[in-house]
Amino acid sequence: MTSLTFAGTAALMISAALAAAQSPAAGAQALREVRGQTIVSTELPAAELTFGKDFHYVGGQRVNLYGLADAEQHLFVKAGDDGAIERFYWVQFEHRLPTSKGPYDYQLSGTTEIGDLSFVYDTKSWPDYAANNAEDPASDGAAISRLAAEHKLAFPQRAARVRMFHLPTADRRTELMIIYGEALPEGSAVPVRREGVLLDKEAPAAAQALLQDVRRGLTIRKK
Repeated sequence: MTSLTFAGTAALMISAALAAAQSPAAGAQALREVRGQTIVSTELPAAELTFGKDFHYVGGQRVNLYGLADAEQHLFVKAGDDGAIERFYWVQFEHRLPTSKGPYDYQLSGTTEIGDLSFVYDTKSWPDYAANNAEDPASDGAAISRLAAEHKLAFPQRAARVRMFHLPTADRRTELMIIYGEALPEGSAVPVRREGVLLDKEAPAAAQALLQDVRRGLTIRKK
């Protein structure tokens, strides 16, 4: 699930990154302020992200991704009494470190606007989203899964998600990633496969329904 794609990363670098990722508080920079249902970002981008009252703020953390990027994560969820997450917003403010050359470059065909910000996006579904998320222990997906687990929460198995990226700088070395996901009920017509299903291609109506769910629970106002 990570937003980074770096070919040929050395094994030693991955090992060091795993140690860093398992210590989210290592970054000295303070996290963005959260006021009730709103994340207040003063830069990159300067915006307020407000989530629907159905969603509970779990917390935030900073993680190092493979020694190549710094990520600030926040998690809002709607969950059952048993801790099973039914719907969630995973928000990630990320920038590449000097050790990583080049920009973020996403070859995604979907474009949309949420409030005052524009995004590229894709939609995908899995029979076991939780396992997919945590597969690489050094990834951002594993880090957000650990944050959820600290609060006795678990991501769903059969699930679909929308992954969106906003690139606020001309050099494209900084991004805002928002992942919205929801558990799929038994008998759902949304297709799933172990490797993931690109819903934009195979089930466009389901993809559009997910995008509408994103908009219902999130407003973004540029500052």
